Amino acid sequence: MIKIDKICAGYGDLKVLFDLSMHIDKGEVVSLVGSNGAGKTTLLRIISGLEPVTSGSLTYMDIDLLKEKPEKRADLGIAHIPQGRGILGTLTIEENLILGAYSKKVRANLDKNMKHAYELFPILEERKYQLAGSLSGGQQQMLAIGRALMMEPKLLMLDEPSLGLAPIVVEDMFRIIADVAKSGMSILIVEQNLVQALSVADRGYVLETGNIVLEGSAKELLENEDIRAAYLGV
Repeated sequence: MIKIDKICAGYGDLKVLFDLSMHIDKGEVVSLVGSNGAGKTTLLRIISGLEPVTSGSLTYMDIDLLKEKPEKRADLGIAHIPQGRGILGTLTIEENLILGAYSKKVRANLDKNMKHAYELFPILEERKYQLAGSLSGGQQQMLAIGRALMMEPKLLMLDEPSLGLAPIVVEDMFRIIADVAKSGMSILIVEQNLVQALSVADRGYVLETGNIVLEGSAKELLENEDIRAAYLGV
């Protein structure tokens, strides 16, 4: 579905990504893990068209994504839930969900997709007229996922979905992500929480200072001694 080939990028004189290559197949869940400052968020922003690259290529379903405007991503089926969730706090839950269906391709399915979002997250339906900014962190993340699903995405990208959430809420969040994956959607998860991220993934990549240093199946990475020592203290 998406192929990233030798991408280099940065901010001014600061180089962040170095010849980064990876791919995501249709219906696959891929986790990109690494510490703060490794370049994970930069990569998602590149896929979303929010950051330029200095070299390399990025193809999505045989489309040269680097030539497409950022606003084209929704029509192409790419949904990006940024770090911090990006919900609009002064609007209601329902208004946030409606905004997720702004693309002409999905407007006709608004009612059906909203029903699906409420089935996934019943608490959102209970509070649909409540201002989104008054929700807890976990509920805001539910709303962010629900809004993204209103787009009927083919590729869903989540940037640090566990950030700022209590451990029990994190478990629920990744269970929901695993349920969403069963629909056949491709998912890219960027996370510091290695165990949770790989628990729902088919494959994973480890990013360190802008370089992919390891890749493999989720099981292989979880059992890798170097990974366990660096990220789990084992």
